[in-house]
Amino acid sequence: MSKRILVIDDEESLRDLACTCLEDLGGWETISAPSGHEGLLQAQDDALDVILLDVSMPDMDGFQFYKQIKANPKTHEIPIILLTAKVLPDDYKRFAQLQIAGVINKPFNPILICEQIAQMLDWRE
Repeated sequence: MSKRILVIDDEESLRDLACTCLEDLGGWETISAPSGHEGLLQAQDDALDVILLDVSMPDMDGFQFYKQIKANPKTHEIPIILLTAKVLPDDYKRFAQLQIAGVINKPFNPILICEQIAQMLDWRE
């Protein structure tokens, strides 16, 4: 069965690249959102297997999104993988305190992103 992934990133070209890779290389279905607010609406409306979430976004950053998604009984069990360009040592401590499935650094390798996600979530072929 195909996995459904919500990709949330304010950078359209990166969001499109991630979706294309996940669909073409992973065979997964993707839904995309350009902001945390739109991502929250998508997560309410769609059954999702994982959310690939940009940390640095205007209006609502990844941490604000995370708090809201985890506070909602309908969406709190959806695994979240952070997609970020800026990871400082203190960030890893903060990530460890959150229940996140993993972190993928930008720029990500388009060839390896499906494998990275599958490993983080223990998805077996």
